[in-house]
Amino acid sequence: MKAILHRMGYMMSCWLSCPRHDKLSAGPNNEQVASLLQPGDVLLVEGSSRLSVVIQYLTQSSWSHAALYLGADQARRLGAQGEECFIEADVAEGVRLVRLSEFKGCHLRICRPVGLHDSEIAALMAYVGQRLGQRYDLHNIVDLGRYFFPLPPVPQRFRKRFLTLGSGDPTRAICSTLIAQAFQSVLYPILPIEEGDVSPASKAYGSDQLMTQRHYSLFTPRDFDLSPYFDIIKPRLANGFDPHRLHWREASAPYLT
Repeated sequence: MKAILHRMGYMMSCWLSCPRHDKLSAGPNNEQVASLLQPGDVLLVEGSSRLSVVIQYLTQSSWSHAALYLGADQARRLGAQGEECFIEADVAEGVRLVRLSEFKGCHLRICRPVGLHDSEIAALMAYVGQRLGQRYDLHNIVDLGRYFFPLPPVPQRFRKRFLTLGSGDPTRAICSTLIAQAFQSVLYPILPIEEGDVSPASKAYGSDQLMTQRHYSLFTPRDFDLSPYFDIIKPRLANGFDPHRLHWREASAPYLT
């Protein structure tokens, strides 16, 4: 019976991960993105699968997926056989290594943590590497829906007290929670809760706020875009953009369809 339920769950995951259409977005090409990536970067993806549409609706954001860039050397140490250089949590296949070409044609955004030491980047990648093969947490998607659209209505500051977030199984994660856990493991902020001023002695270390980490299962892909602690790298701009070199259909008036 357990095997049958597992098979049914896998078939449902495959159905959720199928694209709803074949139209590709006019995002940056792989060469533009690859030339800018650094280990530890978070790549946000505007997906088109059925599950992507659900996440976009729940979070009111175009970003439906997130992957962590490892770099070729670290990926090979984790078992990559080819050009796999990202780690992601896929709804059907679980936590796995993938190539940049997996996101070909999608709108992409690079979110870069600032100020981490090489040892912290290594610890970050080791954390996610230990979770290769874990399964996707579909229960967490349901809980996110309950968090964003609770019935009956509950004030936002009280919502998490009424939820049992995630499946409770440490071997499951969704893309954004996996990456959030990794950054929290090296005490890097994403969207922390600021609770008030710290003691005068602590201010000597450059921090004026006492911070608390949010529960990792509440993070969604858009939070890396919203975070004030991640630098946003746009390939079309970072590779050198000159508006005067663009070719327009008409110079006199906007083109109307």
